[in-house]
Amino acid sequence: MMDELRELYQEVILDHGKSPRNFRDIEGATGHAHGKNPLCGDQLVVYLKVDDGDVIEDVSFVGKGCAISVASASMMTELVKGKTVEQAHILFDRFHDMCTGDDAAPADASLDPEDLEKLTVLTGVRAFPVRVKCATLAWHTLNAAIEGKEESSSE
Repeated sequence: MMDELRELYQEVILDHGKSPRNFRDIEGATGHAHGKNPLCGDQLVVYLKVDDGDVIEDVSFVGKGCAISVASASMMTELVKGKTVEQAHILFDRFHDMCTGDDAAPADASLDPEDLEKLTVLTGVRAFPVRVKCATLAWHTLNAAIEGKEESSSE
C-alpha cells in the first residue's frame, strides 16, 4: 500500500509540476500576495478574485519553485476555486495538519472528503520536514492574499 501511495505521489507531483493548473495572473484580482521560501528559493505570487458573498471566483499563481511547491500551488488553485473564504481557511488548516503529522483535527462538514483525499498524496512530505514548507507555501500565501497582506513566508 505504501508503494502505491508513493507512486501516486510521484505521478501527481510530476503532472502538476510539469503542467501546473491556473498558472497565470488574474486581471482585476481582488487580492494577491507574494510568497517565498528562503530555505530553497521557491517564490510565487497568488492572485484571487473573491465575490461579494466571500466565494473565491478565481485563483491562480505565478512563480518558480521546486516540483512540490509548484504541484501544491496547482492543486490548491483547483481545490479552492468556488469555495468560500472560510472553506479555504479550513482546507488549509486540514492540509497543514496532514503535512505536519497532526491528523487529529476533527472532520469538518463544510469540506468535501474528496478534496482532502486529493491532498493526501502530498502528505508524503511529512517524512521530510524541510519539504513541508515547500508543500504549504502556496497555502500560506493564499491566506495572506485573503487577509490583504502583501507577503507571506514559509518561515
